[in-house]
Formats: sequence, C-alpha cells, structure tokens
Amino acid sequence: MSTTAHPAPPSPATGTALRAGPGLPGDGEGDAERRSGLRRMRLVATSLLVVAAVVYALTLGRDGAWGFVNAAAEAAMVGAVADWFAVTALFRHPLRLPIPHTALIPRRKEALGKSLEQFVAENFLAEDVVRDKVVRAGVPARVGAWLHGRGGAARVVDEAATVLTGALGILRDEEVTGVLDQVVVRRLAAEPWSPVLGRLLAEVVRDGTHRPVVDLTLAEAQRWLRANEHTVRRLVEERAPLWAPDWLNERLGKRVHTEAQRWVDDVTADREHPGRKAIDDLLARYADALQNDADTRAKADEFQRRLLTSPGLADTLAGLWTSVRGYLNDALADPSSSLRTRSEEALVDLGHRLVDDAAFAARVERHLTDAAGHVVRRFAPELATVISDTVARWDGDDAANRIELFVGRDLQFIRINGTVVGALVGLLIHAVTVLVS
Repeated sequence: MSTTAHPAPPSPATGTALRAGPGLPGDGEGDAERRSGLRRMRLVATSLLVVAAVVYALTLGRDGAWGFVNAAAEAAMVGAVADWFAVTALFRHPLRLPIPHTALIPRRKEALGKSLEQFVAENFLAEDVVRDKVVRAGVPARVGAWLHGRGGAARVVDEAATVLTGALGILRDEEVTGVLDQVVVRRLAAEPWSPVLGRLLAEVVRDGTHRPVVDLTLAEAQRWLRANEHTVRRLVEERAPLWAPDWLNERLGKRVHTEAQRWVDDVTADREHPGRKAIDDLLARYADALQNDADTRAKADEFQRRLLTSPGLADTLAGLWTSVRGYLNDALADPSSSLRTRSEEALVDLGHRLVDDAAFAARVERHLTDAAGHVVRRFAPELATVISDTVARWDGDDAANRIELFVGRDLQFIRINGTVVGALVGLLIHAVTVLVS
C-alpha cells in the first residue's frame, strides 16, 4: 500500500510561507514587517504556553501554595491550547488533522467573499453614506482653494496639455478624417435637416435669442457703410444708364449712400423699428416653411445633399483637421500661448467662485452629490461584486495565508489572553475547591 509523504505540520510558533496564487498578489510593501510581527507575537504566545507547561510539571503533586500555582498553570495550558486551536482553525487544519469545522477560510472563502460583498454594499456603498461623505469632504471649497492658490490651475493646464499632446500624437490624419466622414457626415446626410432647423429657428425667433446676431450684423453694416462711401457711389454710377449725366449719377450715388446709412442707424438705435420687425417676420415665415412647405423643404434637403456629398468635402475636413491639430500642437507646447493662458485664467476664476460664491459652490456640491448618488445607486451591486469575484479566484491556502498576514498578529493576543485568563480562572476554581472542601 503506497503512502504519500506530507510535510511536517507547522508548530503553533511558526507559519506557512506566503506565495502568490491565482488572483492573489505576492508580497507587497510592508509585508516583511507584517510577517516579522506575526512571528514575534506567535513566539510570545507559544512561550507562555511552554512556561505554563514547565510550571505545571514542576509543581505537579505539590501541596499548599504550590497547589494553587499548579492549578493556575494547568488551566493556563488548557486556555492557551484551546485558543491556539480556535485561531489556527480559521486558516488551516490544526496539526494537519481534518477536524470538522476547521480551515474555515480556505473551505468557505466564496461564502466569506459573498458576505464581505454584501457588507460593503450595504454599509459602505449605500447612497446616503456616499452622499454624506461627499458633503463632509467639502470638495468645492477644497478644489477652489487649490485652483486659485499654490499654482493649482497652472498644474491642471500643464497636465492637460501633456495628455492632449500625447493624444494628438497618437491620432492619425486618415483615421480622424475617416471617422468624421463615416460617423458625422454620413449620419448627417442620412436624416433631413429641414424639420429640425425649422423648429430650432422658430424657437430662436420666439425667444428673441437671434437679436444679438441682428445687432452684430447692423453694427458691421454701419462700419462698412462709413468706410466705403466711395464703393457705394461707384456701384450706383456703374449701373446708371449711359445717357445720364455724371453730375446726376454722382448726386444719386451720394444720396443712396446717405439714405442707406441713415436707415441702418435708425434700425440700430430703435429696438421697435419696422425693419427689425420685418426681419423677425421673415425668419418666422422661413421657419414655418422649413417645417410645412414642401418646396422649401425640398430645396433645403437638396442643399443638404449637395453639401454633404460634395467631392471636396473630404479634402475640406482633412485640411480643417490638419489646421486644428497644428494650432493645438503649437498652443499646447507654448506655455505663454493664449490657449493655455486663458485656460489657466478660467480655472483661477472658477476657483475664486467656488470659494467666494456660496450659491455657486452649493450648486456644484449638489451636482456632485447627485452624481455620486446616481453612480452608487446604479452601479453599487456591480462594484461590490469585485470583492466576491476576486476572492473566488484566490487559491484557498494562499488566501488564508494572506489574510493571516494582515490580521494574524492581532489574533495572537487571543492566545495570550486565553493563557492569562485560563490561569486566573484555574486559580479561582482551585481556591473555591479548597474553601468548600
């Protein structure tokens, strides 16, 4: 009958060497110190057991005060061995004997991981807990103070510039233009714009958000008319009939320029000018036509089709991307560029607002807590499964050794306490026995 050799069982004072198993990391920072502390505490606990055994042997059969010492030593041995058994049974079979309900962690690590997952999900990833943690962290105030002081904004810009420069270096021109063509252009070409543009334009006119654009257009018209009187007069003279005398053409051209400039000035100054109302009516009618008039929609869709299927559009996109990338590379590489300077100024201003504007900081904090609550509410179960999935991949013995490395030193105090308490209880029992006998 063949037998299999087994390694000698570990003594209560020694431990099994750690090794990395599947999904279990090897020695990390501080593991050598933890291992040393665990061995030291095991040695202390085992030494107390040995001392109790020696005292018991030396006082065995002696009467008087030595009887009390012998009883205390006997009970101390019982307590020490019992607690050694209890602590060891968590991680392995004591003395390698397959005693029921021992080696609990290697045998039940999946159940342990599942219980730990539920505990973390219910007590640490609870929405109210996370929300309270975000509020108590004071994120807006801390971020604001960091941004407008100690160069925080400059550091953010530097790090962002490094990341963006690396990303631009990875991107290839043909890949970018291909994505723009396949994802953007073709998607836009597949759907008619006219109904959407019509509804958008109607909303703009109804809310009056187009008026700043009208003001800007009128201001540019004013500047152009002031600077180009000769151009206006020349255009009128060139279109005058051949039989008209030059003095008449000159006076007519001057009159046209004067009246045009006066009309633009009036429209610019008067918010209720009929010209402005005519512009509003024109835009409103065009918005309605884009939604309801078949001819207008057909013309808009035809323009959309010609624009997005133009053979030169791909070259335009490629050239645009090349220009944008070149500008970004130059701006990101130059610490004094307007892009980086303005970005840093914007971050500093944001930091000041987060510190000085209580209402703004409160809104930011509310958005942060809502976002954190949403993430926890939506993904907490999935996040917590990382625990059970990781524990399930661990080798049972290696997992027990790793857990023992972190908590075993403290568990040795159970053995020490068991030895001391056992001695005291044995002493008390012997005293009661002497008194009642």
